[in-house]
Amino acid sequence: MSHFLKGLNSMKTALRRILSESARLDVAPDTLADDADLYAAGLSSLATVHLMLAIEDEFGIEIPDRMLTRRLFSSIDSLAAAVSELQQAQAAA
Repeated sequence: MSHFLKGLNSMKTALRRILSESARLDVAPDTLADDADLYAAGLSSLATVHLMLAIEDEFGIEIPDRMLTRRLFSSIDSLAAAVSELQQAQAAA
């Protein structure tokens, strides 16, 4: 497994932990596919705020307003892609 995939898998594991602590989904995050719809799993608009703050703390990033859309919070895949993008931008700055 490549270093990138290991990093992505550990990021998704961390995102699942954050979801279980912050999002109060109707189903356990560990049972969700990476592309499962988090809103269909019970993610509320209030929970997205808690989720955003927890993700920012966990990964040492700041999610810019332009990224704060429903699409960002739609799945574990979309969250992982955004975190990865922000970490890369931060590293390049």
